[in-house]
This record gives sequence, structure tokens and C-alpha cells, in this order.
Amino acid sequence: MKPEAIYEDLNVYEINPTTDFKINCETQLVTVQDDGMLPAITAFRLLAAKLKRLGLNNPILLKDCLSFSEAPLEPRIALLRAAVVIGSLLADGIGDAILIRGESGGGQSLRLAYNILQAAGCRSFKTDYVACPSCGRTLFNLQTVTARIKARTEHLKGVKIAIMGCIVNGPGEMADADFGYVGGAPGKINLYVGKTPIKFNIPEAEAVDRLVDLIREHGKWVEPEAKEVTAAVHA
Repeated sequence: MKPEAIYEDLNVYEINPTTDFKINCETQLVTVQDDGMLPAITAFRLLAAKLKRLGLNNPILLKDCLSFSEAPLEPRIALLRAAVVIGSLLADGIGDAILIRGESGGGQSLRLAYNILQAAGCRSFKTDYVACPSCGRTLFNLQTVTARIKARTEHLKGVKIAIMGCIVNGPGEMADADFGYVGGAPGKINLYVGKTPIKFNIPEAEAVDRLVDLIREHGKWVEPEAKEVTAAVHA
């Protein structure tokens, strides 16, 4: 994926939300000014509240941090901070664009931005998987089966697949998944479309193939692109 805008090229109005401000154009992209006294989540919530009070609906650019005074973060820390800050605001319904600055590399920042948008349900760029954390009721090896399903379906953009260990809580936890792979009995799998059970007691050895067939039957399947293979002969 490519960035949809370059920050330096945008006409962004940076606002200190703790002070009064005026905006002359409702299409003006706005964001919180750096190096303020407020944490990022608080600052953006205050900005959104003040815009609403003024009767404005300007698009808001979210940032994962408002200060660069600290050393570059480890990737896992940068991920957690961005997910907490931007994810919380998106869950509040705040934000129209996002900018990740805590990651050390541009490519990593872009990948993280798209992943946060997908996890928050804002945009879909790849297959989405929902899997239960596993418990004593789980009827198959969750990690192995998830990897097997992912290997067959990870090219399906915009499709959400749930992989649930049992029928006790699984169907209720699948939320808005398009398709479900659920342990029905030892060695047997039930397949769902949404929360509706469609196929029952499929042998586990056949279940992934049957899941692919089910996705195909409902018009969600596309064939993966063939990968070019280059063979090098050592003289």
C-alpha cells in the first residue's frame, strides 16, 4: 500500500485545543499542535468537542504522539502506543486520517497505520481473522489450524474469517465475521456463514477445503495471483 498524502504537502491547520480558535473553511484539515501540555488522547478529544461546540465538522488528522523529545521507540512499543492512542480515538468516532510518527521507518509506519485502520473496522485491506484464545473446550489445535486457514485465504481482501474452538461460546464470539470455522465435536468441524450454521460434522482433515468451497459458493473467493519463480543455475 502507498501513503494517500504526504504530511509536508498538506495544508494542515495545527490547533492548540486549550485555547480559542477560528476556522474559516469547513474542509480545512485540522490536527493538534505538537508539544502541548495534554496527552494525545485528551488533546484530540478536546479538539473534537470544541469543533462540535462551534458547529464545525472539519476532518481531523490523528497523530500517535505529540512530542519527539524521546529516543526512537522499539517497534513493539511504537505499535502499542499507536494502537492505544489512535485506536481509542477511532473507537470514539474521532478522526478522518492518521499519521504514525513513533516508528523509526516510513515503511513500518505506513504498515502500522493500515493495520490500525483495519483493526478498528475503518478500512479493509487484507483478510481479517478472528480467533478465540483457546481454553479447555477447544476441540482442535487452534494455532495450527489458523495457520492452515491463513495460508489458503490470506489473499482475500475484505473477508473476515472466524476460527473458534468449540460451539459453546464460539458462535456468539464470532461477531460480524463473514465465515466461521467452529469445532463441533472431537475431530469434527461446523462451518458458518455469519452466525448461521451451514455445514455440520465435517472431518477435520477436509474442513479447510470445505471452508474454501463455502467461500466460493458465496461469491467471496478469488484465485490467488501466481507468484513468479526465478530459477538460477550456478555455472
